[in-house]
Amino acid sequence: MSVLEGARHSSPSPESPGTPSQTPPPYNGRNSKTKYSNLARAAIMTSASSTPRLEGEHLPNHAGHQHHSSLMPPPTSAFGRISPKSQPHGANSMGRALTDTPLPSAPGSPQISARGSAATSGSATPKLRATTLDIPGLTRSKVSPNGQIAERDVGAKLIIIMVGLPARGKSYIVKKIARYLNWLQHPTRIFNVGDRRRVAAGRGKPIPDRTTEALRESVRRMSSNTGGSSENNADPHLLPPPVIKTDDILVNGEAAKLDVLSPTSPPPTGSPESTENNHEPIQLPAPEPMDQSASFFDPQNTRGKQLREQVAHETLDELLKYVLEDGGSVGILDATNHTQERRLSLIRHIRERDENINVLFLESRCQDKNLLEANMRLKLSGPDYRGKDPIAALRDFQERVEQYEKSYQKLDDFEEDHNMAYCSMIDVGRKMISFQVQGFLSIQTVTYLMNFNLAPRQIWITRHGESTDNVAGKIGGDSSLSPNGVRYAKALERFIGEQWKLWEENQAQKQANTHFPPLPGDTTPPNPEYTAQTLQQRNFCVWTSMLKRSIETSQFFNEDEYDIKQMKMLDELNAGYMEGMTYTEIRHKFHHEYELRKRDKMAYRYPGPGGEGYFDVINRLGKVILEIERMTDHALIIGHRSISRVLLAYFMGLKQEDISDLDVPLGVLYMLEPRPYGVEFKAFRWDPVTDEFRYEPDYRMRRATDPQA
Repeated sequence: MSVLEGARHSSPSPESPGTPSQTPPPYNGRNSKTKYSNLARAAIMTSASSTPRLEGEHLPNHAGHQHHSSLMPPPTSAFGRISPKSQPHGANSMGRALTDTPLPSAPGSPQISARGSAATSGSATPKLRATTLDIPGLTRSKVSPNGQIAERDVGAKLIIIMVGLPARGKSYIVKKIARYLNWLQHPTRIFNVGDRRRVAAGRGKPIPDRTTEALRESVRRMSSNTGGSSENNADPHLLPPPVIKTDDILVNGEAAKLDVLSPTSPPPTGSPESTENNHEPIQLPAPEPMDQSASFFDPQNTRGKQLREQVAHETLDELLKYVLEDGGSVGILDATNHTQERRLSLIRHIRERDENINVLFLESRCQDKNLLEANMRLKLSGPDYRGKDPIAALRDFQERVEQYEKSYQKLDDFEEDHNMAYCSMIDVGRKMISFQVQGFLSIQTVTYLMNFNLAPRQIWITRHGESTDNVAGKIGGDSSLSPNGVRYAKALERFIGEQWKLWEENQAQKQANTHFPPLPGDTTPPNPEYTAQTLQQRNFCVWTSMLKRSIETSQFFNEDEYDIKQMKMLDELNAGYMEGMTYTEIRHKFHHEYELRKRDKMAYRYPGPGGEGYFDVINRLGKVILEIERMTDHALIIGHRSISRVLLAYFMGLKQEDISDLDVPLGVLYMLEPRPYGVEFKAFRWDPVTDEFRYEPDYRMRRATDPQA
């Protein structure tokens, strides 16, 4: 008899659960006592024994039933085996009777695989989803109608793990990467281990975060149990406790804002602690700050190593939550991660959460002494040494670097043997080494890194002078400048020439007064640049669109002094059918389109031949951004409203919802100078009365007063 018939033969009848079932006629004339093969019996027993049972159910005490209770095959449906969780079970872990009731003929609900698992194909071979490019506003699919990376497409997301000794420009690099990827509309956040470590050790700015409080509590116990001893041998009981998971962490260098309790705060009203105990809250002593000098980073300092390891993994947990659960596309772990052991533990920790997400180790190494010296200057102005004597701070920092160097292991054959993708930047991109860099976001990131540099320079952005279409209130078109626009063009050339000369003089003076080690009162240089290049006068590029009003604004610049170029990428956003119309005309003739744009200006695309939206502008300006980052010269960009908005959004790190409504009026000139921790921003407004540009120290980026613009 078949296995199925044998199981039926010994099953209790559903009508009389207390008595054995009647034996059905043997199938195909086979004897009901036919022995099963060992292989079949083992397979059926394994499946049946793993099936859970319902609490409180009892099966009949029948010898035949008990003898064959493990032989029940799992029931099946049109989609394969029925999940054990969806069927009733007996007390002996056997499914209920296989009755003769036929399975439903109607198709069941489709089964969706859990996130991170491979979708099954028609065969037994699992099918892995393709992870092709996703570009917001330019690609579309069922799982991603707006072009954003879908939550289930984990294989398209990216985790970047920084590697490198202190003063190698890691934080500078990650902030630029985050700014660039966010500008491309791929949600990206930085998770800085050093900031969390300083807070956990009691040396940093307090952060209202439950994870931080747990870490600080562990530091408090370390200090109190050892009596402030600085010995390196740690008792196993002093290991920090498991840390409470939280939803936020240091993001992009800023503390997350949460309403949580401090160690000295009473519990909130209505909490179990407040209802059960009405006594005054116990005032706990503030945690004794852990020493953060060079000895803290000694590889032999077990206590310090414990804290650093715990903070690193808890920060990684926050990053994973952001990428896997909170809609993030890229998470960046900013830390030294200087040993192979640490990097391997991080990658294993990630793979425990998800096997498909891309991981890229990004190393920054410095071999140029001038660059390293400039980086050290910047580090001395950081949170670990702020307000301290420069000479003593430099000595302590150099000792800290020496402690890291004792155990530092660069990215090399070890990562290749373990198939760990990496990219090594040497001297900020002078030399690049990459291995197994795959995935759309990984390639975007490495391409960007190959183009940016640290040279000090100025980037100027302005709209064209007033055009005749501006006077008439029309959008788009290709009109010439008005008389007022011509005056603006002349004043612009004169002012830029003055500012260029002034900047070169200031750089020469700064170079002449540079000291190392720095003296008290010295200011940090604007960038960790090669000091030898500072004395060279830089070229000045003037870029315009290919529209008349932009080209005419550059007409007074001397081509012998300036490098002038027209770029199609800088053209104004194309309004399609609505080119040359006023907003009033659009509201009356295309009322539906007018309302659609008003509802979501960022995602709206004008109808008609050549019609564009802001996502299209971002895409074509990507090449311009890479060129600006690559070159070491000054640049003046004479653009249009949408062009100025998108470029300023990149340099200022603006959010997506702020781009399309940014106020960029005619007659305003913006100056941007790259800095180690951001961009220096200044605004100058042209005064038609005096025909001069006036610096506005209180200028702030804000939304346009006219919602139509």
